[in-house]
Formats: sequence, C-alpha cells, structure tokens
Amino acid sequence: MFRRIREIVDEKDSFVVVLIDEVESVTAARRAAMSGTEPSDAIRVVNALLTQIDQLKACDNVVIMTTSNITGAIDLAFVDRADIKQFIGLPSVAARYQILCSCVHELMRVGIITPRATLMDYKAVELLQNVEHDATRFSMMLFEAARRCEGLSGRALRKLPFLAHAFFLQATCTLEVFIQALNLTVEREFRGRSQMEKA
Repeated sequence: MFRRIREIVDEKDSFVVVLIDEVESVTAARRAAMSGTEPSDAIRVVNALLTQIDQLKACDNVVIMTTSNITGAIDLAFVDRADIKQFIGLPSVAARYQILCSCVHELMRVGIITPRATLMDYKAVELLQNVEHDATRFSMMLFEAARRCEGLSGRALRKLPFLAHAFFLQATCTLEVFIQALNLTVEREFRGRSQMEKA
C-alpha cells in the first residue's frame, strides 16, 4: 500500500490525502501486543506503519488523516504524530434535522413517501417551533423526531429511515405515517442499544 502511495507522492504535481479510518483498531493491537495478549508481530506491523507515516510526513504534497470513534484507545505514538487534532462530536439537533430531511427528500424523490410535501429548513423550524399551522406540521413532527435522536451518530441517523421502512412500512406511505414509523424506529434503536449495554 505505501509503495503505491509513495509512487503517487513522487509526482510533484499531485496532492495526496491518506485516510486511515478507525485508527484505534491498529493502536489497540499495539497496546494488546505490548501487554502480551497479542503476538509480537502486531508490534512490528504497527511500528512499520508509524515509520511509513513518518516518511510521508516529510513530503509537502501529502496530508494524512485518521478517524476514530474510540479516542481513548488511540496510542500516544499516533497522537504525537498529529499536527492537528480535531474532535467532531455527535450531530447537533440542527444537523440531525437536516440529515433526516435529506433522507425524507430522497424517499419522496423515489416515490416511497407520497405525495411530496414541503419541509422547512432548520432555521425556519427554529423560528416557528411554537407556531401551530398546517404548513409547519410535518416539519415540526420531523424536528421532534430529530430531537429524540440525541446521541446517535450521522451514520446511525442515515440508517433510521431505511429501518423505519423495513420494520414498520414495507410499502409507500404518507409523510405523516412515515414520521410515525421513524419515531417507532428511534425507540427501537435506543431500546436495542440499552439491551446491548446491559448484556
């Protein structure tokens, strides 16, 4: 892998972004290997990776990005190599609403939710949240669903509409019926997470 990256980097007119997703999976192996629960080969692999990263950092046309959902598991050797550390938390209620809106718009586009309805953007919802009117009804219902989704990642939020359709609908429906199914799905998701934590 790094041989190919090096070939691309050597082309001076190129700009390379190397993304290492879930970097904690590599660093956890190193930590486990050092404690004796993993083979020593794991330490050699991680050390080789760190060496390759150090060599790439010397190039001015490379950016190395890593992601992690378990920041406490990241080895300090990786953390020390980072020039910028940026924490990106879970989506705010505004982001959750926008994510769900985009999913609903897609479901309307493909005809799963019918007829099409207009949803307000978050700023309008925020301004009008205490105003009861037919024009704001569906937006407010979706906003309430977004509020219930606190603690879910963007990835989990994007799955909710699919799960709502799979578990509770399996056919075309109105937006109101869909949002009701979405709320049931949110409850189901949190119930499942709670059961996993207890197990």
